[in-house]
Amino acid sequence: MKHLLVVFVFMVVFNVNAQDMTEAQLPFYEIPEAPESYTAGTVAARMVDGLGFRYFWASEGLTDKDLSMKASESGRTSAETIEHIYGLSKFIRNQIVVDNKDLNKEELSFEAKRKQTLLNLKMVSDVLRNTEKPFNLENTDVPFWNIVNGPIADALWHCGQIVMLRRASGNPFNSKVNVFSGKLKV
Repeated sequence: MKHLLVVFVFMVVFNVNAQDMTEAQLPFYEIPEAPESYTAGTVAARMVDGLGFRYFWASEGLTDKDLSMKASESGRTSAETIEHIYGLSKFIRNQIVVDNKDLNKEELSFEAKRKQTLLNLKMVSDVLRNTEKPFNLENTDVPFWNIVNGPIADALWHCGQIVMLRRASGNPFNSKVNVFSGKLKV
């Protein structure tokens, strides 16, 4: 009996640690260190990093109750807002990343959608950050400036909506998140 209890406790601790490790390994748990120089690419990448960080923490730990929450009868639920942000991340990725598009058309679970949104944003950030010459505004189907004031700004707006809706459903945003530094407070 003692051995069974020890094995059970070990499995629970291992499972919790594995879940925490997976969460911390997703992109934007923290914002990456700032680059040493300012370029068009590093500034644009930092904007995407800020979006990724805010999305990571706005969507972290959402429950079914949170996902079904909406502010009004005509408003979107948190789940519908997350679907919209996922679509925005695909659009941004497909405009910026030339040779690796996100063409997924399948319905994803909340966790899979959250993960893919973060991966899309990470890929975009990496491409922008590692652009050695000024970003070629001609590479996209739409003007790069419209990507900034369109889907990037829109996704930031919707992250705030998720935070508001999760507060309303009784699951507030993690108070240790410091959006100014891009890190968790200790």
